[in-house]
Amino acid sequence: MTERQRQDDGRHLPGQGELRRLRVAIDGPAGAGKGTVARGLAERLGYLLVDTGAIYRAVALAVHRVGLAWDETGAIGALAEDLASGGRITLERGAPPDSTDAVAAHASAARAASEGGPPRSSVGGSGMRVLLDGEDVSSAIRAPEISLGASRVSAVPAVRKALLAMQRQAGAGGGVVLEGRDIGTVVFPDAEVKFFLTAPAEIRAKRRYDELVARGMTVSFEATLSDVLRRDKADSERAVAPLRKADDAILVDSGHRSPQEIIDEMASLVEIRARGA
Repeated sequence: MTERQRQDDGRHLPGQGELRRLRVAIDGPAGAGKGTVARGLAERLGYLLVDTGAIYRAVALAVHRVGLAWDETGAIGALAEDLASGGRITLERGAPPDSTDAVAAHASAARAASEGGPPRSSVGGSGMRVLLDGEDVSSAIRAPEISLGASRVSAVPAVRKALLAMQRQAGAGGGVVLEGRDIGTVVFPDAEVKFFLTAPAEIRAKRRYDELVARGMTVSFEATLSDVLRRDKADSERAVAPLRKADDAILVDSGHRSPQEIIDEMASLVEIRARGA
């Protein structure tokens, strides 16, 4: 993140200028709703959002595009180092206009307005575009094969090392919500607030299936569930930074709760911690 972007996002909650700006880590398996919750929480707090999983997906997309096999770990590590050191992966504020995230943001704003509340912007710290070599790949990195590829590349030690500094730099100044698989355990083990968001595999698969269908992809629920279970296994059993709940993380089950309910609960906790309570 550039210093200008950090300054632009350096907002405080209304009337709460004395609050500390914390690092909020949200970890959990695929399909738990981390993206939706992280966006909503970042916007509620006026924090910067960093989707670290999107960074790994961008690496997976780059690997796919150059034709490397997922088991060519040496070449993948070298590519990740080149992507990181050359600034070839960048994050920008604002959801892409044709993405389902943008559609969801507009729907959220409409609902808030109808309920008498303030509209919620899709930018202002909550929306994020992912660029690879200057190309907006925010939608391309969500393809099923790239999702599975992200699990493969994230297990490569050289990849994690190359991207760790990028993630830590993004959150160093506080006032940030970071979501991924190892934020509270590896990237920011000293984060002031940590959440572990999860849900039953069948529910997570149904969410993912609905998302893919909404994007016009032809998939089956059974195949989607199989992909979710494979990714769970890969993420939790990898030798480097496996997916696990940090000892001091707050467990949140999103299975039968609305995103807004979860965001409200998380925001209240962060505000309490920000006041030093």
